[in-house]
Amino acid sequence: MNSAQLIENSRPFLDYVVEWKESLQPKSLAEIVGGKAEKVAVISVDVINGFCYEGALSSPRVATIVDPIATLFKKSYEAGVRHFILTQDTHPEDSVEFESYPPHCIRGTRESEAVDKFKELPFFDQFQVMPKQSINSAIGTDLDPWLDAHPEVNTFIAVGDCTDLCTYQLAMHLKLRGNARNEKVRVIVPVDCVDTYDLPVSVAAQMGAVPHDGDLLHYIFLYHMRLNGVEVVAKVV
Repeated sequence: MNSAQLIENSRPFLDYVVEWKESLQPKSLAEIVGGKAEKVAVISVDVINGFCYEGALSSPRVATIVDPIATLFKKSYEAGVRHFILTQDTHPEDSVEFESYPPHCIRGTRESEAVDKFKELPFFDQFQVMPKQSINSAIGTDLDPWLDAHPEVNTFIAVGDCTDLCTYQLAMHLKLRGNARNEKVRVIVPVDCVDTYDLPVSVAAQMGAVPHDGDLLHYIFLYHMRLNGVEVVAKVV
């Protein structure tokens, strides 16, 4: 099968995915919390300087999610939510992940720190910051122990970057962990609070890098989360 055939064969599905994504509606935070703020956690992945503002993997389009997430934090706090978790790339200088990606977010550098917009929140000191060394927020981190220690939390708002990498891994882990335990877990992903980077084929070829179609992968991975029971919504209001 060549690319023209693949594109033509996939056109009805792609049309469906685009129509689905563009028809997404906002979700009420009041409905999500439902008067039980202690059961809700907001988990943000990799909204750090190294993916937003500086370094080899920083992306202007990823940086656009900072303000919406900060607003979500504020609204959630005002609604009584007190469970906030930041999982953040924090790599050693000899990280084996650098065989797949350029060196980034090295421990002790500004790249590995939360963006200033988050640090400026008056309740930032209440956030649980969890370093990670892979695109998965649960492998080798404090996330699962935290979840075990907070069995009352069964509703998660998952935000951050990148849609097809760390955000996808986070949302799917939360949902599949619940499925594996036969526990009803609600995972909500607001589209205005997630995004991924774009690296066109022509640019990637010049850099000797692997291309990455930001728009296509953003749409497909949002859809794949939906396919697996994650609630993908336009925004949380």
